[in-house]
Amino acid sequence: MEQRTLGKTGLKVTMLGFGGIPIQRVPGPEAHKIIETCIEEGINFFDTARAYTDSEEKIGRAIRGKRGKVVLASKSMVRSAEKMAAEIDDSLKALGTEYIDLYQCHNVNKEEELNQILAPQGAVEALLKAQQAGKIGHIGITSHRVEPLLAAMNTGAFATIQLPYNFIERSPEEEVLPVARELGLGIIVMKPLAGGAFAKPDLALKFFLDKQVSSIIPGIDSLAQLEQNLGVVRSGQPLDGEELEYLTLEAERIGERFCRRCEYCQPCPQGIEIARCLIFHSYFERYGLQELAIERYRMMKQASDCVECGLCESRCPYGLPIREMLKKVHRDMGLRG
Repeated sequence: MEQRTLGKTGLKVTMLGFGGIPIQRVPGPEAHKIIETCIEEGINFFDTARAYTDSEEKIGRAIRGKRGKVVLASKSMVRSAEKMAAEIDDSLKALGTEYIDLYQCHNVNKEEELNQILAPQGAVEALLKAQQAGKIGHIGITSHRVEPLLAAMNTGAFATIQLPYNFIERSPEEEVLPVARELGLGIIVMKPLAGGAFAKPDLALKFFLDKQVSSIIPGIDSLAQLEQNLGVVRSGQPLDGEELEYLTLEAERIGERFCRRCEYCQPCPQGIEIARCLIFHSYFERYGLQELAIERYRMMKQASDCVECGLCESRCPYGLPIREMLKKVHRDMGLRG
């Protein structure tokens, strides 16, 4: 497995890492097997977060006795020093480790939030103290927006950045990535497969084989997914002309208004599984799987139960019009057959 240097941290991380969001949905024994197999296959970079329910615990159980083989990253969305200090301790306990290689200020999508974490008594103050105490190794930042990332990189406070980047979301190529490389920052790519939007995820993964990033962290919730990802990365073959044309056409069909399955919109007060509704709708609308999509959708609490409180939209880092999208889901799938 190819390893790359994670910027100025000096850490050696595998080009293919492990994104810890989907493992929340996987039963404990199965999750353990997936993570254990990742390590056996040479993957050493694992990214999780306090917000990912039991993701830290599942990773922690699976790496017992193997801590020296993995580079651990976690993160928190709290903004004050007091709360961040508590979050770091909670992460250490959940992961069952004495130190975390990289701890990140998570989901910093506005410059006001950046100013907040950098201010006296802000989250970075707690991270620096934790670093001095040996609880964490390095400090990073994650964001879904270009502007706060550019501002954050120029502060010198962070050793790494984590951002969404895939064949659809290409804007980082113009501004963020060149600056990060110039400053020697580690580049961690979230949503490399656009949250599962592509019909051929193997091609979306091949897109990264010749890209200058430190690690990509697709979510993995099955051994089949892991096997496919490993096959692509080990092939070392970037996209050929025909594959590039296919992805270009598919990206045009998908557009930019789609669910990335980050699930930050959850939980819904009405119990609607928003991300699953939107993903099943993509099966229905884009991939010709109407019967399967409708069958799965009918087994769920349906989008028609939405009371339009707007809480989901306030949480969505991509600013999606979720209420409008849920109405379309039910129009298309809820009233058929």
